[in-house]
Amino acid sequence: MPLHAWSSARYVIPLPEGHRFPIAKYALLRDRVIAADLIPAERMHEPARASVDVLRLVHTERYVANVVNGTLADDEQRRIGFPWSPHLVERSFRAVGGTCEAADAALRDGVAINLAGGTHHAFADHGEGFCVFNDVAVAVRSLQRARRIARAAIIDLDVHQGNGTHAIFAGDSTVYTFSMHGAHNYPFRAPPEIDPHATGPNPYGVRVAGTLDIELPDGTDDAAYLALLADALPRVLSAAAPDLVIYLAGADPHEGDRLGRMCLTFAGLERRDAMVLEACREIGVPVAITIAGGYGREIEDTVQVHVNTVRVARAFVTA
Repeated sequence: MPLHAWSSARYVIPLPEGHRFPIAKYALLRDRVIAADLIPAERMHEPARASVDVLRLVHTERYVANVVNGTLADDEQRRIGFPWSPHLVERSFRAVGGTCEAADAALRDGVAINLAGGTHHAFADHGEGFCVFNDVAVAVRSLQRARRIARAAIIDLDVHQGNGTHAIFAGDSTVYTFSMHGAHNYPFRAPPEIDPHATGPNPYGVRVAGTLDIELPDGTDDAAYLALLADALPRVLSAAAPDLVIYLAGADPHEGDRLGRMCLTFAGLERRDAMVLEACREIGVPVAITIAGGYGREIEDTVQVHVNTVRVARAFVTA
């Protein structure tokens, strides 16, 4: 089966000079994978705009309305990390649409990819950490509502813990959340008296326990990382018994990342991607991939990690 991908790269957010979010990576990635014939142009889809109805499967009515209408408070915008604009709204809706469509295609083809998404710091009632809506959670809830799936597993290998995703699915036995991330990175642990679901002053960077969290020391290299992942994946998939896996293939564990604090190489991250897809193929579970974060000192390094993820995924659907 061919690999299908969704790209919302043409929906660009206007950002202040010097802003650290690498919005340019999305267009660079789209162009690179087409130029390399990893995904022909006819299989590179523009995502549909997610509906307000589907967003409300996860997010509160108030929060969705404030995003749409531009009535987020200043502190809410600071927490997200982006200034509000109509462009931000459109991109956020399209990125969610891309993950929903990739998840639907994965059920048909075995593997599909959204060349965006993985916005795992978005909670039900607020966004943070460059994440407006939680695309992964919305995709899961949409498929569950349609009775396309009953159970899902989220394998989150971004270098940052998926606190918003964990909070959204807390106490839900139908969704297994697994995150392997830096122990000393965002989101930072908060005092126990802070409620992770609170919307009061400055609840930034609160960690929320997932079904399984593996915390890694700064400087973790390929060998240590891959050994832990090899041990965890069979346990995760056995306990989750999922109908679908959504995989967040973050580029930020790369040794060249400004925010990652890890020492994984290009080869190590390719092996990581292959391990996830191999483990899922062994038990016949489809995988929808999102690219999640990446903040390379050189943007080309981040793009290369994502290109390599596409290359690995393509090999699995054409094997």
